[in-house]
Amino acid sequence: MKKDLLKLLDLTREDITKILNVADQMKYNQKHGLTHNYLQGKTLAMIFEKNSTRTRVSFEVGMYQLGGHALFLSGKESQIGRGEPIEDTARVLSRYCDGIMIRTYGQDEVEELAKYASIPVINGLTDFAHPCQVLADLMTIREKMTRLEGLKLCFIGDGNNMANSLIVGGLKCGMDVSVACPAGYDPDPRVLDFAKTVTGAGFALCRDPKQAAQDADVIITDVWASMGQEGEKAKREAAFGGVYQVNEALMAVAHPGAMVQHCLPAHRGEEITAEVFEAHAGEIFDEAENRLHAQKAVMFLLMGEKN
Repeated sequence: MKKDLLKLLDLTREDITKILNVADQMKYNQKHGLTHNYLQGKTLAMIFEKNSTRTRVSFEVGMYQLGGHALFLSGKESQIGRGEPIEDTARVLSRYCDGIMIRTYGQDEVEELAKYASIPVINGLTDFAHPCQVLADLMTIREKMTRLEGLKLCFIGDGNNMANSLIVGGLKCGMDVSVACPAGYDPDPRVLDFAKTVTGAGFALCRDPKQAAQDADVIITDVWASMGQEGEKAKREAAFGGVYQVNEALMAVAHPGAMVQHCLPAHRGEEITAEVFEAHAGEIFDEAENRLHAQKAVMFLLMGEKN
């Protein structure tokens, strides 16, 4: 693997498989009470310019279970929030810590941080990519379905960071990927360009959710308005409402026994009905739990003693 985890476009299929294999072992160790303090004495700086529940808790708990320490830095409370250049923050934190996790808006900020940091940088979320979440999704799918290659993954909703990372991660792992979103809410052009280059797996961008979900093994959705888009709520409800929803009618065209995944938080009655959410709650909260194990794998592979 490279020094950092900035986006799944940077990883090979072998990189992703290695992360998932290590994540499986991390989960086994934790469930069986086996000591795995591989990052004893290491410190992770966590920069949050976007609020979070799962990202903060999973990284902080993960570092603790690995024997290290996580340091929370909010944008408002650190100098980065007062205009300090990102390159200076990168160089200072590199003198104090062993890794940096950042959850922010612009992908360019994460890339700049990694450029100037001499320690690993992990993208906890940007408006472009959500690699840690999708690694957890792929881990959960593989747990339930025993494989990834040859499965069909379908995403319904906004062509946001989740859609971008699911397209890349799914295709790199040999999955067929279909996405349904309204016009004007397509995935990033860089991701669509990547999808055109992939061989051995198919990609489809649809306007009709049922067309996208036909015979799908996994249905995934996300909120219509992500953090920072609250001002667009009415506009987005008009674009998505009544059509781009995971409901029983949509599930009826998917493959029998299809999984449902949601990165949370979920707005029941909007992108997913309460009935479908509760019917698949076990899978969805396995997915949430697997953020912990997948991120522990990433931290170990990037920050471990042998690297």
